[in-house]
Amino acid sequence: MNLVTIAQASAATGVSAKMIRHYESIGLIKAPVRTENRYRHYNEADLHDLGFIRRARDLGFSFDDIRQLLDLWRNKGRSSAEVKAIALRHIKELDEKAAKLEAMSRTLKQLAESCHGDTRPDCAILEALDKPVPLGGGCNP
Repeated sequence: MNLVTIAQASAATGVSAKMIRHYESIGLIKAPVRTENRYRHYNEADLHDLGFIRRARDLGFSFDDIRQLLDLWRNKGRSSAEVKAIALRHIKELDEKAAKLEAMSRTLKQLAESCHGDTRPDCAILEALDKPVPLGGGCNP
């Protein structure tokens, strides 16, 4: 079995060493083999998991979703319906975020158009930001 160092695992998967250690600390990947000098060493299965995690993170999946997807990938008796349900839920979340970002962009564009952008101190953007938000609504954390 070929083992690689954390630096080699990072280079092979595109996952930083810091994130590899983080994934280990939260249990997303299993603890790696440690040599006598206590260095982490990873095998081919570990590299696969790291690549899987990286691709899932690139698609915006949460750590919980990734944990579920990894478990489903490892379970050869899985139902693809479970995988699809996770993906569809994530698509819905992404669409909701995209709609919020689009609304924010539209608002900011309107404010930017209202701002003179010259040497005068008055600015529609700052005026809008200075308006208090009513209690009990209007604020999205």
